[in-house]
Amino acid sequence: MPEPIEVSPPQSAPLPPVLGGSPLETLPEPPPEGTRSAAEEGLSIEARSQFRMAAERFIHHKLALLGGSIFIFLLLLSTVGAHFWRYGHAQITGQFGTGPSLQHPFGTDTIGHDLFAQVLTGTATSIETAVVVAVIATVIGTLIGAVAGYYGGWLDAVLMRFTDLVLVVPLLAVLLVLAAGVHNLAGNWLVIALVLALLLWTYLARLVRGTFLSLREREFIEAEWAIGASDWRIILRHMIPNAIGPIVVNATLTVATAMLIEAILSFLGLGIQPPDVSLGSLINAGQGDATALPWLFYFPSGILVLAILSVNFLGDGLRDALDPSQRVRA
Repeated sequence: MPEPIEVSPPQSAPLPPVLGGSPLETLPEPPPEGTRSAAEEGLSIEARSQFRMAAERFIHHKLALLGGSIFIFLLLLSTVGAHFWRYGHAQITGQFGTGPSLQHPFGTDTIGHDLFAQVLTGTATSIETAVVVAVIATVIGTLIGAVAGYYGGWLDAVLMRFTDLVLVVPLLAVLLVLAAGVHNLAGNWLVIALVLALLLWTYLARLVRGTFLSLREREFIEAEWAIGASDWRIILRHMIPNAIGPIVVNATLTVATAMLIEAILSFLGLGIQPPDVSLGSLINAGQGDATALPWLFYFPSGILVLAILSVNFLGDGLRDALDPSQRVRA
């Protein structure tokens, strides 16, 4: 009788080495004895919101902080400080054409007005006009750009052709015609602000439209459509918050643009008229005496340049802070 043959179990081939460890290592190694996890210690990693990360990026932007501080200082000084100054912008002091002194820091003009009081009032008027322009232009541009970018089709074509029509209209020519033809209305700062706002919304509308065209293809927007969310809910709750960066930056830069255009109109004598004053009208009044009484020209001009630069620095900082590709520097 033949002897039974013993068959050994098959030997498994060794697994090839894998970079980073063996493929059988599916579970993490237990921590060494004497150590505790972060959860056991009561520690947790703090989550940072998008707003907080943008704020941290803005804080690290030194020029933006400087520009924002200067603009806020000018705003408070011209609006609040003017009420505590000893002279009003239309008050006659009895000193005519005197240079800067402790009593009159910016001197007086040939009529006897305190130039510091006039600069305060002119700065407040210029900033007030520019802010109204920025708010109205931002609302119009955001609304038209959002509707065009979200719905598309024929509505997008009509709105964009209307935007192109307004875009090619020469801004300064329209303002000069308005000032010459409706002079009793053109001297009002509110009318000037409304006209500027109706002509300065076009760039923002095109910017918001492009952003919405990109956002409507994202997965979270398609999910909102799938669950039956209304169009205005999607626009107001999801799309506009994701486009808030370009909107805020453009609104900031519109303030600087409006201040410059208002100053040009007032310098040409077609802007804000007496008894109201603005920085442009003060520069226009002082440019004739720039050689004999230089403070009448240089002080309003310096404040205007300072205000515009501060707004531009603030806008640059907001643009960098709201850009998600930027990193927070330690």
